[in-house]
Amino acid sequence: MPAIPESPSLSSPVSLPPLRDVIKRFRLGARRSLGQHFILDLNLCARITRAAGDILASTVIEIGPGPGGLTRALLDAGAAKVIAVERDERCVAALAELAEAYPERLEIIEGDALEADLVGLTGPPRCIVSNLPYNIATPLLIGWLQHIGDFERLTLMFQQEVAARLAARPGTREYGRLSIITQWLCDVRREFNVDGRAFTPPPKVASAVVTLNPRLKPLAPAAWDALETVTAAAFGQRRKMLRASLKPLCLDPRELGIDPTKRAGELTVEEFCALARRHEQGLLSRSS
Repeated sequence: MPAIPESPSLSSPVSLPPLRDVIKRFRLGARRSLGQHFILDLNLCARITRAAGDILASTVIEIGPGPGGLTRALLDAGAAKVIAVERDERCVAALAELAEAYPERLEIIEGDALEADLVGLTGPPRCIVSNLPYNIATPLLIGWLQHIGDFERLTLMFQQEVAARLAARPGTREYGRLSIITQWLCDVRREFNVDGRAFTPPPKVASAVVTLNPRLKPLAPAAWDALETVTAAAFGQRRKMLRASLKPLCLDPRELGIDPTKRAGELTVEEFCALARRHEQGLLSRSS
């Protein structure tokens, strides 16, 4: 199938070169080790930016901006400031030109996003809008969820299978630990799917954009560590009944009114939170 042509450049304070020219001039051949797939469709970049909502007063953090297609869209949409975290020194050089076109509105941080303290980079309000590198997308998200109250929202592009897991409901094949921990803390909205032809090089999998809006309070009371422990035990033996998979934790689902013959994929987020609270109570009673 023919590649989707690059869209005309969005409005900007100065004339910016086409992204294909930027890629060629800075020799930005995508590196598989960095999970790079660059977006050249500027209309798609604008659509992602619209999905992120009102960013006029926010500092927008972008991970892995590459040649800067989404960065351009965020700046053109009026983001108060964009902080771009980029590991690839070639892309850092290309983004420096973009920073000159938007004085004092684009800050480039060269480094590994897995090690970056995003909260320490800027004060609130802050949000994250990114086409995430596929190879580190899930670890990044889990790290951000542990500090989700520090962000207004996250608008992120994932592989479609990951996006499906984030929004999955109990009883579906995609429902699992990532579904539970994400929905416990956020309202998950799947925005739209993205054809692989919008990227260079085209990935072998389809993608989807998802917005995570942090809840004012978690869906139900639970401690992060306890919830992780319980979901790991339950889904580690997904096909087993709860009475078997939770036995090593000395948890009896019947004490909480949960059918012990159910399997992990049938429980709601709230039920897992109840199990996590009971597990934590058990640990405290055994240590006292």
